[in-house]
Amino acid sequence: MSTGTPAPGTSVDDDANVVLGAPEINRALTRIAHEILERNKGGSDVVLLGIPTRGLPLARRLAERLIAVEPGLDPALLVGSLDVTMYRDDLAHHPTRTIGATDIPGGGLDGKVVVLVDDVLYSGRTIRAALDAISDLGRPRAVQLAALVDRGHRELPIRADYVGKNLPTSTSERVRVLLEESDGRDAVLIEGRTR
Repeated sequence: MSTGTPAPGTSVDDDANVVLGAPEINRALTRIAHEILERNKGGSDVVLLGIPTRGLPLARRLAERLIAVEPGLDPALLVGSLDVTMYRDDLAHHPTRTIGATDIPGGGLDGKVVVLVDDVLYSGRTIRAALDAISDLGRPRAVQLAALVDRGHRELPIRADYVGKNLPTSTSERVRVLLEESDGRDAVLIEGRTR
């Protein structure tokens, strides 16, 4: 069912362009799910940890796709959430944040392949915080990163293993991800882009 999302490349308002609509987001997530299964020779040792806020629904969507390909996977052991608020090194530079929940699946992280899932990869500081948080929770065999959008401008040497869309941006632009679960529609917008 259409949610009224404009086609990619069209204007939403005076200051935003839709660069990915719902069909493109769905295709990107399906591709990422297949890449995760291929790289890890199946999903039996994979744990998807979504970084709130929008990384968690993306992790759940990826889990649905993994289970569609490998029906034997246990959804209860596949998805969790990882709040990184208290591990950030830039808390003084941002408004006060509400501390979210960390929910590790019942099988734990030890010996697993943990795939961190986030909506936008930018400076790399959120992922650095996530790596610190994981080290307090267990010892995975490997940690990988899936991002719906990689917009560049890294401040730390961090690279995504799975990317839905590489989106070259300027630092003055803002990338905003809208998801059906929290925003009522799926879209990736760039705000502040000059035309």
